[in-house]
Amino acid sequence: MDKKKRTHFIIIMLFLLALILVGVFLTGNTSGEEEPIGEVMRDAVLHENAKVRLLGILPVNPALISAYTVTGIIFVFSLIVRIFVIPKFSNTPGRFQLLLEQAVGIFDGLAESNSPHRHKFLGAYVFTAGVYIFIGTMFELLGVMVPTTSGGTIALPAPLADINGAISMGVISYCVILSGGIAGNRFKGVLNTLKDFSLPISMSFRLFGALLSGALVTELVYYYITTSFIIPIFVAVMFTMLHALIQAYVLTMLTALFYGEVSETTTTVN
Repeated sequence: MDKKKRTHFIIIMLFLLALILVGVFLTGNTSGEEEPIGEVMRDAVLHENAKVRLLGILPVNPALISAYTVTGIIFVFSLIVRIFVIPKFSNTPGRFQLLLEQAVGIFDGLAESNSPHRHKFLGAYVFTAGVYIFIGTMFELLGVMVPTTSGGTIALPAPLADINGAISMGVISYCVILSGGIAGNRFKGVLNTLKDFSLPISMSFRLFGALLSGALVTELVYYYITTSFIIPIFVAVMFTMLHALIQAYVLTMLTALFYGEVSETTTTVN
């Protein structure tokens, strides 16, 4: 019986592989590139020719629309959970309660381990930032199409794939670290935080570069038509999921680590 299942699995995989090869062969002789790859990559980063009108009036970067949409989704979902779901939590957790408690516990544990002396606000922030980065990155997989000011359409990118969104997240995280320094050590905490003046820049560009690399690889795979049959699906999902998980962890870990350092109360021994 096991041999039959193994044989069937091998046959199915070979059949799918044959379909991919046939698709690549059938599309390989078609020339559909109307725009140089350099311009395609530049548009994927800057969106100079792909602005979207905010409320039908102001032309903005499409990542701003993504940011508003993701924020609205998280806010509405959180409101529904708080009003209708959390009051029904019990001592015997169901699947959703267990999942939510595990997610909160992970970020709360991250905050407590790096800042055991002051971690309540930090836990709330790293949870919010981690959820926003993860959902915002996964949002681009939906492929929501919107009209552009030039008359075409564009799929909404991840909010943090825009350099402005990444810088905003880095600056907010730096301000949270600064608030920890003020709360823990007052003026000395401010000085300790300001010593790492390059921190918001490094956090912003690390986040932006990692998320953008996945978008550019996917764009590159889509551009060359010989690899644009089925393969981009796997590439897009793989890079998006990896970046969503890794970048959510990296930014929250760095924020918790630096917050713990600057907020730790220093005592002098006589």
